[in-house]
Amino acid sequence: MSQKSDRRQAREAIATYHEAKLAELLAHVAEAIDRFRSGELEAFDVDEVLFQYSRAAKELWKFCNIGNVQITARQVHEGPPIDWWERGAPKRARRPANEVPTSESG
Repeated sequence: MSQKSDRRQAREAIATYHEAKLAELLAHVAEAIDRFRSGELEAFDVDEVLFQYSRAAKELWKFCNIGNVQITARQVHEGPPIDWWERGAPKRARRPANEVPTSESG
Protein backbone atom coordinates (compact mmCIF):
# COMPACT_ATOMS: atom_id res chain seq x y z
CA MET A 1 0.00 0.00 0.00
CA SER A 2 1.24 3.51 -0.72
CA GLN A 3 1.99 6.03 1.98
CA LYS A 4 -0.80 8.23 0.64
CA SER A 5 -3.41 5.48 0.99
CA ASP A 6 -2.02 4.55 4.43
CA ARG A 7 -2.49 8.15 5.59
CA ARG A 8 -5.99 8.26 4.09
CA GLN A 9 -6.98 5.08 5.92
CA ALA A 10 -5.49 6.43 9.15
CA ARG A 11 -7.43 9.70 8.76
CA GLU A 12 -10.65 7.76 8.18
CA ALA A 13 -10.00 5.57 11.22
CA ILE A 14 -9.33 8.61 13.41
CA ALA A 15 -12.42 10.41 12.11
CA THR A 16 -14.55 7.36 12.97
CA TYR A 17 -12.91 7.10 16.40
CA HIS A 18 -13.40 10.83 17.05
CA GLU A 19 -17.09 10.68 16.20
CA ALA A 20 -17.67 7.59 18.36
CA LYS A 21 -15.90 9.12 21.35
CA LEU A 22 -17.78 12.40 20.95
CA ALA A 23 -21.03 10.43 21.03
CA GLU A 24 -19.92 8.82 24.32
CA LEU A 25 -19.15 12.24 25.79
CA LEU A 26 -22.49 13.62 24.61
CA ALA A 27 -24.26 10.74 26.35
CA HIS A 28 -23.01 12.16 29.67
CA VAL A 29 -24.52 15.53 28.78
CA ALA A 30 -27.82 13.97 27.69
CA GLU A 31 -28.05 12.02 30.95
CA ALA A 32 -27.39 15.15 33.01
CA ILE A 33 -30.04 17.13 31.13
CA ASP A 34 -32.56 14.31 31.56
CA ARG A 35 -31.78 14.22 35.29
CA PHE A 36 -32.17 18.00 35.48
CA ARG A 37 -35.55 17.80 33.77
CA SER A 38 -36.70 15.13 36.22
CA GLY A 39 -35.58 17.23 39.19
CA GLU A 40 -32.65 15.02 40.24
CA LEU A 41 -30.00 17.62 39.39
CA GLU A 42 -29.80 21.36 39.79
CA ALA A 43 -28.67 23.75 37.08
CA PHE A 44 -25.21 24.07 38.62
CA ASP A 45 -24.77 20.29 38.54
CA VAL A 46 -25.54 20.28 34.81
CA ASP A 47 -23.17 23.19 34.32
CA GLU A 48 -20.37 21.10 35.88
CA VAL A 49 -21.16 18.28 33.45
CA LEU A 50 -21.09 20.72 30.54
CA PHE A 51 -17.74 22.08 31.70
CA GLN A 52 -16.31 18.57 31.93
CA TYR A 53 -17.71 17.74 28.49
CA SER A 54 -16.05 20.85 27.04
CA ARG A 55 -12.67 19.96 28.52
CA ALA A 56 -12.94 16.32 27.43
CA ALA A 57 -14.01 17.24 23.89
CA LYS A 58 -11.05 19.61 23.59
CA GLU A 59 -8.61 16.93 24.74
CA LEU A 60 -10.14 14.47 22.29
CA TRP A 61 -9.91 17.02 19.47
CA LYS A 62 -6.22 17.65 20.20
CA PHE A 63 -5.50 13.92 20.27
CA CYS A 64 -7.25 13.35 16.94
CA ASN A 65 -6.02 16.43 15.08
CA ILE A 66 -2.51 17.29 16.27
CA GLY A 67 0.40 15.10 15.38
CA ASN A 68 1.06 12.28 12.98
CA VAL A 69 -2.25 10.68 11.99
CA GLN A 70 -0.68 7.27 11.42
CA ILE A 71 0.88 7.20 14.88
CA THR A 72 -2.42 8.33 16.39
CA ALA A 73 -4.32 5.60 14.52
CA ARG A 74 -1.83 2.98 15.72
CA GLN A 75 -2.23 4.22 19.29
CA VAL A 76 -6.03 3.96 19.00
CA HIS A 77 -5.85 0.40 17.72
CA GLU A 78 -2.96 -0.95 19.77
CA GLY A 79 -2.77 1.19 22.89
CA PRO A 80 -4.86 1.06 26.03
CA PRO A 81 -8.28 2.70 25.80
CA ILE A 82 -8.41 6.36 26.82
CA ASP A 83 -11.14 7.54 29.18
CA TRP A 84 -11.88 10.92 27.61
CA TRP A 85 -14.55 11.75 30.19
CA GLU A 86 -12.02 11.34 32.96
CA ARG A 87 -9.48 13.41 31.00
CA GLY A 88 -11.99 16.27 31.10
CA ALA A 89 -12.46 16.09 34.85
CA PRO A 90 -11.41 19.23 36.70
CA LYS A 91 -8.11 18.99 38.49
CA ARG A 92 -8.64 18.34 42.18
CA ALA A 93 -7.19 20.66 44.81
CA ARG A 94 -4.07 19.32 46.45
CA ARG A 95 -4.97 20.58 49.91
CA PRO A 96 -8.30 20.29 51.70
CA ALA A 97 -10.60 23.26 51.11
CA ASN A 98 -10.68 24.14 54.82
CA GLU A 99 -6.88 24.25 55.13
CA VAL A 100 -5.52 27.78 55.20
CA PRO A 101 -2.26 28.13 53.26
CA THR A 102 0.76 29.21 55.29
CA SER A 103 3.99 30.73 54.09
CA GLU A 104 5.52 27.24 54.40
CA SER A 105 2.82 25.40 52.41
CA GLY A 106 2.46 28.02 49.73
